[in-house]
Amino acid sequence: MSDHTVKAFTEELDGLVSLVSRMGGLAEKAVIDSIKAITRRDLGLAKAVVAGDKDIDLIQREIEARVMRILALRHPMAKDLRQTVAALKLASDIERIGDMAKNIARRSETISEYEPIALTKSIDRMGKLACAQLKQVLDAYNSHHIGTAISVWFQDEELDEHYSSLFRELLTYMMEDPRKIGPATHMLFVAKNIERIGDHCTNMAEVVHYLETGEELLGDRPKGEAQDKINGDKQGDA
Repeated sequence: MSDHTVKAFTEELDGLVSLVSRMGGLAEKAVIDSIKAITRRDLGLAKAVVAGDKDIDLIQREIEARVMRILALRHPMAKDLRQTVAALKLASDIERIGDMAKNIARRSETISEYEPIALTKSIDRMGKLACAQLKQVLDAYNSHHIGTAISVWFQDEELDEHYSSLFRELLTYMMEDPRKIGPATHMLFVAKNIERIGDHCTNMAEVVHYLETGEELLGDRPKGEAQDKINGDKQGDA
């Protein structure tokens, strides 16, 4: 393979990374803004999130087209192949996260028709946790930081616990005051979308781990050596 061909291939792979990062940034903003639309009852922001989802979809299609071209013309191997396939998988999860943000924004338009309920703050806390996971996994992808990816994987349990707690609170809220069934039901759907965002972040963490190590991160959450790895990385960052 000539130096020119190697350089061109490297630029194509770098272009994929850039597109995934850009797409992730748009999805991260969409999630943040959708949560703000709920907590601030901001219909203008909600509409902007819904309208902006098409930009995320356009980038996904561009990534898919580039990946197909690379696979057909370059026949990548080893880590080059993992990087190519990782871009495709990450784009799929990011696109779904964008859809979740759009769903939340649409719910906020309906929720704004009701009187505010106290549990909006719980939605805000859960949303911020999901946003933090998304930011961390995108950072792990860009920095090739395996420990950060594993850390995001562990955090999925925390988000699930928040969802379960909020689910119980909302059910209790509806039983105590039937007039709140409408807005509380919409809040349940919002909470579920946030929980699903966390699931997609977990998927992305697994992809990043495989990209960097060639090994799958599946099954029960890792203990022992994997947790030591996280602690070691954190100490190294200090």
